[in-house]
Amino acid sequence: MTFGGRGGPAGTGGPGRGTGPAEEPAAAQRPDLRRVLALFRPYRATLIGVLLLIVLGAATGVVTPFLIRAIVDVALPEQRADVLAWTVGGLIAVTVVSSALGVTQSMLSTRVGQSVMHDLRVSVYSHLQRMGLGFFTRTRTGEIQSRIFSDIGSMQAVVTSVMTQIVSAAAGVVMALVAMLALDWRLTLFSLIALPFAVWMNRRVGRRRRAIVRTRQEKAADLSAGIQESLSVSGILLGVTMGRTQALSDTFAADSQELADLEVRSEMAGRWHMAVFTTLMALFPALTYFLGGHLLFADPTGEGVTIGTLVAFIALQSSLFPQLNGLLRVANQVNSSLALFARVFEYLDAPILIQDAPDAVALEAATVRGEIRFEGVDFTYPGAEEPALHGIDLVIPAGKHTALVGATGSGKTSTGYLMARLYEPTAGRITLDGHDLREITMDSLAASIGVVTQETYLLHATIAENLRFARPGASDEDLVSACRIAQIHEHIESLPEGYATVVGERGYRFSGGEKQRLALARTILRDPPVLLLDEATSALDVATERAMSGALDAAARGRTTVSIAHRFSTIRHADQILVLQHGRILERGTYDELVGRGGLFAQLALADARRDDAGSSAPEETTVRP
Repeated sequence: MTFGGRGGPAGTGGPGRGTGPAEEPAAAQRPDLRRVLALFRPYRATLIGVLLLIVLGAATGVVTPFLIRAIVDVALPEQRADVLAWTVGGLIAVTVVSSALGVTQSMLSTRVGQSVMHDLRVSVYSHLQRMGLGFFTRTRTGEIQSRIFSDIGSMQAVVTSVMTQIVSAAAGVVMALVAMLALDWRLTLFSLIALPFAVWMNRRVGRRRRAIVRTRQEKAADLSAGIQESLSVSGILLGVTMGRTQALSDTFAADSQELADLEVRSEMAGRWHMAVFTTLMALFPALTYFLGGHLLFADPTGEGVTIGTLVAFIALQSSLFPQLNGLLRVANQVNSSLALFARVFEYLDAPILIQDAPDAVALEAATVRGEIRFEGVDFTYPGAEEPALHGIDLVIPAGKHTALVGATGSGKTSTGYLMARLYEPTAGRITLDGHDLREITMDSLAASIGVVTQETYLLHATIAENLRFARPGASDEDLVSACRIAQIHEHIESLPEGYATVVGERGYRFSGGEKQRLALARTILRDPPVLLLDEATSALDVATERAMSGALDAAARGRTTVSIAHRFSTIRHADQILVLQHGRILERGTYDELVGRGGLFAQLALADARRDDAGSSAPEETTVRP
């Protein structure tokens, strides 16, 4: 369920937004089991302890049938009170020890499993943090959330208990088989007749369930993405104003029903096969009594099969079959869960295209002058056919104001993206104070270039917390100073809760101009030597933009400023203006020089002036919305 198609063009000229790869390779669908086991490697010491407890518990469990045989064959027939006492005491001790071992094993295995879950979540989240803007223009937020929470959450049973259940059941099966062979090899072979059929059936069911589970998780991701889009503030506004609320509810109901059907199919896959096997296993004790009775009749001396041996064997068999059945069922569950691991490993294996070079240098923001150069820069968005920029050569002088203008799609925003290293050029290079951006650490580059975009993003937190996101150690005085420069301090002080006011999701409790000034204050708080303003006022009305211009002028003092401008009133006094068209620089000069030439800039400036004359002059709303 989504508002738009999956492959439409992105607003930046980049690739369209989708759900991820349309077709996963076979290797992704069947991850190497060794890679899954490698997740447990940091906890191998604890796992060794768990394995020892499992083996000890399994060994303790097989003692019981031998104690029962002693009671049946010795204590009761011979009326030996001493034998009866120590065998009954042994049964009680076995029960107590088994329970204590089980609780300890469960605690340790759960702790290891939760640690693995934590490591996996953090690994995926940290990897995605470094994926770069291009990945997120192609992937829905709901899809990412689904893989981190739904997929990894669904693995919880596997990593917390299933692995130890497999080892525990396997140890129990081995111990039981050894004990059964010690009692009578003929009855043991008879008990294992159906095992090859069970293994074959289990593998067949596992393949079916793995395919269903992958489809189920993909549908769950679609549902999660639909919820994230339609139940956000923007989604609600769009749905209500377009009269699509009922249609969205109907779509959600259909998707939810499909997911429910997949859940049923996943749960019921192979249940009839397992029911047949379980029924067959339930018949074996009776058949064993029949076979054992005939063996006893054939050897009345009791040297082969005794009554105690037969009773003890049935007790072992009653323990073996449930463990064997559980082992096959758990193995089937692990086989199915490989689809979940595959989806998570797809993200972990996604290449990080923009990262620190091995010899990257960390610049001190205080020493950065702020001169930026583009030298023969070409850039094409991943998956696009036409270049967004071609042959860009420009110098942005330190401490000066440079403006980029042009029609929609001319390459202004792409230039800003490259400057902030959200993408990397296809050809050529970009330097900051003579350093290639690819040779500068990402952290120091972010500290040197502050970005204020058209789409302001504020956290659902207090004003102070939003500001300190840029500099966690900032004092209250630092917040006030930044807000004064951004010309928003007086308004914050007028609010009942001041800097403790919660801004609401994405800042919807504040007007457009207020959100822009809060975002500007957040950037100023970091005190970057270079300020990149990406159409920071294009969404504001004329009156609000004029109020915002004063804040921008104050913030730009003493810094290298690059304005990607939609309205020309904000760049009238820029030191240089670059006019872009179809990814190339068409004109350069000051405002007056470019107007005097009567070229493209003059046409754009005239059109902008007409829009301003027709614009609203209503004062900006400054009341916090409930």
